[in-house]
Amino acid sequence: MRKLIVPLLFFALVSLSGQEAADAGKAQNDIAWIIPIQGDIEPSMVTFVRREAQKALEQNASYIVFEIDTFGGRVDSALQITSFIMSLDNAQTIAWVRNSESSMGVSWSAGALIALSCRKIYMAEGTSMGAAAPVTVGSDGRTEGTGEKTVAAVRSQIAALAEKNNHPVGIALAMVDYDVELWETELDGATRLLTLQELERLEKSEPPPAIKRVGVINPAGKLLSLTAGEAFRYGLSEGLVNNREELLASLGGARVLHESSPSFSDSLIAFLVSGPVQGLLILIGLVMIFLEIQSPGFGIPGTAAIIAFLLVFGSSFLLGRVDSLEIILFILGVGLLAVEIFILPGFGVAGISGIILIGLSLVLSMQDFIIPQFEWQWALMGRNAMVVTLGLFLAIVGIAVIALLGPKTHLFDPIMLKTQISQRASEGGGWTDEGGVESDYQNLEGRAGRAVTMLRPSGKAEIDGVVYMVETDGVFVEAGAPVTVQRISGNRIVVDAAGNV
Repeated sequence: MRKLIVPLLFFALVSLSGQEAADAGKAQNDIAWIIPIQGDIEPSMVTFVRREAQKALEQNASYIVFEIDTFGGRVDSALQITSFIMSLDNAQTIAWVRNSESSMGVSWSAGALIALSCRKIYMAEGTSMGAAAPVTVGSDGRTEGTGEKTVAAVRSQIAALAEKNNHPVGIALAMVDYDVELWETELDGATRLLTLQELERLEKSEPPPAIKRVGVINPAGKLLSLTAGEAFRYGLSEGLVNNREELLASLGGARVLHESSPSFSDSLIAFLVSGPVQGLLILIGLVMIFLEIQSPGFGIPGTAAIIAFLLVFGSSFLLGRVDSLEIILFILGVGLLAVEIFILPGFGVAGISGIILIGLSLVLSMQDFIIPQFEWQWALMGRNAMVVTLGLFLAIVGIAVIALLGPKTHLFDPIMLKTQISQRASEGGGWTDEGGVESDYQNLEGRAGRAVTMLRPSGKAEIDGVVYMVETDGVFVEAGAPVTVQRISGNRIVVDAAGNV
């Protein structure tokens, strides 16, 4: 019997030591990939998180750590990030609400949603988490709660996040819904947080003293926010870790393989898709299109217009918000405007329809949905429509100013194709060309000439061998057609087609 026991003991010891060595080797080989989520949650953050997480998976990272430090941001961006994190199965996702001299130490609103989408949550001392109800910005600039439909959608999403990752569902619901009343209870000697509905249901099925009410943690009408200590006490976080070394030790001694940071391209895209920049690009693009139409051939204004709209659609395309629909609508809109300008006189249905299609394409390029379903989507679409409308309005104003003052100021002559000789003012109040021949505007009245460019209604005409900036009284005149000077108004030369004087 002894001969049998000794080999068995030896085999067991060897197996245990081998298992311990394997576990130690595994801990040493575990690697962590750090992805910071800091500042406002914007569409560019979605692209950044997806790209860096994919890199981590390609490097066989065991842990993907999201260092969270944010007051929140856009609901659509937060939901996209949470859905993506929930789909990561080949690595363990960790949320760490960090605290440092350069951080705010908070994971509020959209940040709380992102933290709950991770399998484990760690928090540093002095940090807080919660207040995840969706809000919109009112006309007075103040934030206000969204409607029940939006709250219900976010509530169901946050409950699903908590259930999948074994986080307390009652805490998650109290963070997003004002109507949730959360109680601290003792159930069979263990502390549990229950909503009032869960508590009343258990009290009916479990007679006291099996369940005991300790106190209200979050009354109805308020949103729940927890400190790091409270989150650990109530089982939301795995522990209190104040620095990265403590965090890695809590993960079994993993080592950091890489720490991500937003690149220059990420910052550039975030800048380009911001509301003010998008509105400015729309303004520049439309004004440059007008200037290109006013000049023969293809030159600097047309190139500037192409660049402006490439920046608008290109930056949104990189964020995954532009599809074939937006491009088709934009091309159709530009086509209708071209028909209105070159074929149909005046400004009517084709021109208005073109502007509407261009505006719609620009609005859709700023969001990842077509028809809004929730209140926050309506609010986002309204914000995008306001940016586009402001850009279109300023462009129309700018075009009108250029059409009225352009012939007087010659402001845009340096960037437009010209065939005329440069002129300078003479002491007598007329104009003198470089050869010294005076050309008095008043003497042009009644003179005949021909249109050098199409007059829509302004353009260029050659009169007595000199090319002038002229305009009509609203009628279109084809290039090469004969014209007659009707009258002189200041520095404005008003012409009409020959025979209409």
